[in-house]
Amino acid sequence: MSLLSQLSGTFVNVGTVLLGTLLGLTVGGRLPERTQRSLLQTLSLVTLFIGLDMAGNLNRVAAGSIPGVILALISLAAGVVIGEALGIEEGLARLGETLRRRFRGEGRFTEGFVAASLLFCIGPMTFVGGLQNGLTGDSSTYILKSTLDGIAALALAGAYGIGVGFSAVTVLLVQGGISLAAGGFAASLLGGADPEVLKTNPYVLILTGAGGLTIIGISWNLMLAGLGMEDRRVRVGSMLPALLLAPLALGLANLTLR
Repeated sequence: MSLLSQLSGTFVNVGTVLLGTLLGLTVGGRLPERTQRSLLQTLSLVTLFIGLDMAGNLNRVAAGSIPGVILALISLAAGVVIGEALGIEEGLARLGETLRRRFRGEGRFTEGFVAASLLFCIGPMTFVGGLQNGLTGDSSTYILKSTLDGIAALALAGAYGIGVGFSAVTVLLVQGGISLAAGGFAASLLGGADPEVLKTNPYVLILTGAGGLTIIGISWNLMLAGLGMEDRRVRVGSMLPALLLAPLALGLANLTLR
């Protein structure tokens, strides 16, 4: 399979994020502040729905008598400790600030970059779509995700500015990395390239569920931004290690309870 086939969905997703940002900067900047806040609140509600739907997958996975939500809770708690120790939230902010200075961004550049990067790269479509695209060349999942991300980029760019567009770099690195890695070892780890099989794999389910809880945190932050109360936001960046710890916790629990 060619490199272009493996990365086709990622390239489309990067393009829609950039297009959505361009439209947001063109149209959103002309909207009254009240309208921009309302758009953020609307996006927050949609994001909340997506997060709750993802988190619901925790009800479909367990390790013996230990329900998936407990494993996710343990993973999130441990992930936050690790994330805070590593300073992930601050690292993301520094990266955003570096990009802002390098490209002379203004206003809420860093907030837009961090919020968009997390929103676009945490979720089942990122993981499953990358495996599907990398293993079979089928970019259909990423095409659907691209549509959603483009609309979200439009709304975010109207409020945060050009920093949202630079999240396309994050999308390229994360989704492209998953797609390329999938061709090497994902099929043997997850039992095949069939997207339906991947969606019911317990390790994908707990990863998706934990990701859903972080998405809910992003939804909360978007709502606070719409209300002008960003100082009370959730430090979602510090939760990112949980996305690695959740599948590990499930595997360890399964081994222990055998």
